Amino acid sequence: MAEAPLLASVVLHAPADAAAYPFTVPAVRALDRIDFAGPVTFFVGENGSGKSTVLEALAAAAGLPAIGSASVSDDATLVPARQLGAALSLGWRRRTHRGFFLRAEDFFGFAKFLATTRAEFQRRLEELDFEYVDRSSHALSLAKGPVRSSLRDMEQRYGVDLDANSHGESFLRVFQQRFVPDGLYLLDEPEAPLSPQSQLALLAMIGDMVRQGAQFVIATHSPILLAFPGARIYDFDATPVRATPYDALPHVTLTREFLAAPERFLRHL
Repeated sequence: MAEAPLLASVVLHAPADAAAYPFTVPAVRALDRIDFAGPVTFFVGENGSGKSTVLEALAAAAGLPAIGSASVSDDATLVPARQLGAALSLGWRRRTHRGFFLRAEDFFGFAKFLATTRAEFQRRLEELDFEYVDRSSHALSLAKGPVRSSLRDMEQRYGVDLDANSHGESFLRVFQQRFVPDGLYLLDEPEAPLSPQSQLALLAMIGDMVRQGAQFVIATHSPILLAFPGARIYDFDATPVRATPYDALPHVTLTREFLAAPERFLRHL
């Protein structure tokens, strides 16, 4: 495992308009500093606790590209996150421009983008057949070369059709192709399309990339992902946000209690 993370800390400076969202979220209002002690950090908390908003703000402050239909700087749904990101100071041990930001709900947009791009490549190949009808086959081959190369590269990375796989399989395929050493990866609820077995596969990928210098900050509800060895977990249901041991997390204790005796929770249904 890497001894030190790429991103060491984030500090929130008081904004000019602290009375506006997202600065009114309790976890954000009480936020001062978050330290990243290791290469894997989790944000956990109920929906609306602010964990995703802070993760989105980190993506904006770090200038990371997004896997989705819109960039972090252009996505209309991320206006509050960009406002929060402007109030953050990031402390780097090693600045990186590798990595990406991913919200689970944006993945459909990414799959649609790939399908549209592939269709455009194929349409361009057909257009070249028409444009070069009176030219030599060699000239046509030269004209088609760059388009074929781009199409082949995209299909080698992501397959012919991401939608042909299950949502979870497509998720993992993109991770396999886009994770690179020394990258910073901000993932918002990546467990959403993943079965328990696929979550274990994602943990294995994360472990492999950490050994190659990558860093992960993940907002999640998943007790499986939260169990990553040595990870620091910040509880956004606490005010102020605080590091909490795995065994003390309500997500973990409730899941254990339910699995041990589901009838206790279901008998009144």
